[in-house]
Amino acid sequence: MASSGEEARSGSPGRADTGTEPAAAADAAPLDTAEDFEVLEEEEEEEDDDDLSELPPLEDVGRPPVPPREDAQPPEQSGGDAAGDPEWLDVLGNGLLKKKTLVPGRGVDSRPRKGQDVTIRLKATLEDGTVVDEDPALTFTLGDCDVLQALDLCVQLLEMGETALIVSEAKYCYGAQGRSPDIPPNSSLTLEVELLDARDAPDLELLSGREKIRLANRKRERGNFFYQQADYVLAINSYDIALRIAGSSSKVDFSPDEEAELLDVKVKCLNNLAASQLKLDHFKAALKSCNLVLEHQPGNIKALFRKGKVLAQQGEYREAIPILKAALKLEPSNKVRWQCVLPVSCRGGTCPPPRAQPLTAPCSNPQSIPWKWLFGATAIALGGVALSVVIAARN
Repeated sequence: MASSGEEARSGSPGRADTGTEPAAAADAAPLDTAEDFEVLEEEEEEEDDDDLSELPPLEDVGRPPVPPREDAQPPEQSGGDAAGDPEWLDVLGNGLLKKKTLVPGRGVDSRPRKGQDVTIRLKATLEDGTVVDEDPALTFTLGDCDVLQALDLCVQLLEMGETALIVSEAKYCYGAQGRSPDIPPNSSLTLEVELLDARDAPDLELLSGREKIRLANRKRERGNFFYQQADYVLAINSYDIALRIAGSSSKVDFSPDEEAELLDVKVKCLNNLAASQLKLDHFKAALKSCNLVLEHQPGNIKALFRKGKVLAQQGEYREAIPILKAALKLEPSNKVRWQCVLPVSCRGGTCPPPRAQPLTAPCSNPQSIPWKWLFGATAIALGGVALSVVIAARN
């Protein structure tokens, strides 16, 4: 289990990674304006945690960068202060993430493996030297995106006992939003890191109920952070990890309260997973996530609304209307918002029957050429082709 540096589970190294609260886009599509309906939290204290309604639209979604091979060699040159210095390793080959060894470690065989819990000493500074993070023993699961991508990618290249300097562009740190109040938008960071320990992650089957709840919640909160950053791919990854933890088998008996709390974590993850899948237009996956929530809680308003929204976006208005009506019955104050997901013709609660299509479509142009004339012209053309073939054969 993660020890000190607990804040990294919910966000950044060394402190809670809440960042700035992004404002909703002014030109958001009508469907996005209905997102407020989703924000109905069971517990007031958790409301801010799961309020994913006012988040920005998808901007730049991509898969996390592929970790470099262990035998990767430093390029002859790289950008920034490390230009031309062979001691710097261009980790991804794009000049945006560089690593330099300050104190050698115990050899390549001592490098940590993905999935292990690692502990590092961390000091993070801005380009002007301002220290923004400092943690003597930050612990996280390598490869789970629990911390900055710059750390997740570079720590796996560290040898045990090695101290390294990492220079990272904003893309692999806090991006265009930064972290209020100390890290401005689009800020590069310099990270001084020492690898202190690496050990296998705990067996999920042996965790107590309270430990499993804490671990699943940390992964869920990390997913919320990525959602706020409009990085829906990584948000989905974190929610999937949290669901795997919450749904794992156990050799330890849990109390009824712990069972109920684990179910609550699972429902929140599934709801937020559906929201992320909707942002990527993964309608089939979002529908499956909503159905899983409704299996546990048939009256879950968020799941009902999102399921209705998915069906409406697929044009299945007749299926969407009764689901949205059920959500409206549970929360009548949101009538205007839930109607936003339906076309105007369906907002009264019923959709008009689809118009029967004629067996043959009528000609849309009254000035079209008569078919008899077309037939005659075609026959003349074919005759001309045949005559040309005969003349060519005689010659």
